[in-house]
Amino acid sequence: MAKNKREIIGVDDRVSVGRAIPLGIQHMMSMFGSTVLVPTLTGLSPSVAIMCSGIGTICYLLVTRNKIPSYLGSSFAFISPIIAVYATTGSYSAVMSGVVTAGLVFLATAGVIKLVGTGWLDRLLPPVLVASVMIVIGVGLSATAAKMALNSSTEAFVPVGALAAAITLVAAVVFSSMGGLFGTMPVLLAIIVGYIFSCFVGLVDFTPVLEAAWVGLPPFTHPTFDPGAVILIAPVAVVVVIEHIGHLLAVGEIVGRDYREMLPQSLAGDGIATVISGFLGGPPTTTYAENIGVMSVTRVYATQVFWYAAGFALLVGGFCPKLAALISSIPVPVMGGVSLLLFGLIASNGLRMLVTNKVDFDDNRNLMIASVVIILGVGMETSGIAIPIGSYTLPGMATSTLVGIILNLILPRNDSGADGDKEEED
Repeated sequence: MAKNKREIIGVDDRVSVGRAIPLGIQHMMSMFGSTVLVPTLTGLSPSVAIMCSGIGTICYLLVTRNKIPSYLGSSFAFISPIIAVYATTGSYSAVMSGVVTAGLVFLATAGVIKLVGTGWLDRLLPPVLVASVMIVIGVGLSATAAKMALNSSTEAFVPVGALAAAITLVAAVVFSSMGGLFGTMPVLLAIIVGYIFSCFVGLVDFTPVLEAAWVGLPPFTHPTFDPGAVILIAPVAVVVVIEHIGHLLAVGEIVGRDYREMLPQSLAGDGIATVISGFLGGPPTTTYAENIGVMSVTRVYATQVFWYAAGFALLVGGFCPKLAALISSIPVPVMGGVSLLLFGLIASNGLRMLVTNKVDFDDNRNLMIASVVIILGVGMETSGIAIPIGSYTLPGMATSTLVGIILNLILPRNDSGADGDKEEED
């Protein structure tokens, strides 16, 4: 059994530059599709979004003192309010004022938590709830991964695309089962395998790559204050805080560290990244599940690697349009194939957390919390349902987390088991 276990590269460990470069590229490519999709849907510049993800991740690593391995990409939670503001004002400069203010909300929240402490997290988020939220994060993305892998960008099954996704997935599984260098770069190697196959079957369009310039700056947009944009966009940050906490606890579970005490720094890093993005014309940022999945499959947790990933994103998005076009040419089914593995691993780590924390499902309280949180969260996420609250919507993960917190507070605690154990010890 021990022979099948790969080496763990810890948060503070360092690897050679020759090894760090492909590991960083792997993280950059994992987040690329989702980070580009947000500006594509909202009309913002994809290149600016990629560049801001790199700048934002660097800021995050600095604020968290290089202790939390996370990558920041474009947040999906802000898509609807950004579209609504632009439809009303016709100005992306107005949109950016809302983005900047959203970052300030992150910073204000971080300040409040710094003052009151994080002891309340243990009360509100017991292991059964955290593990259930991790399952929701992973399984909730299953519909997205399946659609990418099987339906590509259409609503119909695409056989050749599904074959590309299957080859990519098999390659990722095979590489992740190998030791040494291959075992630490299964996602990158699988994407390369899927890309080569896609080239042979005509799934890759090289036209944008050939037309893109080698060197160039993206189009920047600077904010102009608009109270309507602030009212529509900024409050969404409160919802993202809930998602941020879920991601932070998921990262801690995967790398084997308790990051609860670092929540203020983590939120502050996200806030600073979002403010900078708003001043340059990018969308708000958030920690990414895709990169959490990469860490889970590779067991490489070194923050050093995230510096390389951020540097590559800054280079690709900010200065080299041709490289950005090349990465964008990766077919959707190829990314769907690796996503099936990455998202599944996040959910699997949630299940592992239930086991390692010895959550007792003979206790009806634990059973009720896990059941409601998982089914509600996964059901809402996979069906695309969100709860409307005025001009905003509450997505599945945030809704299920809030419901889980309420259940944890109101359901009576069964202390008889603990008392029984104490009597036996006496």
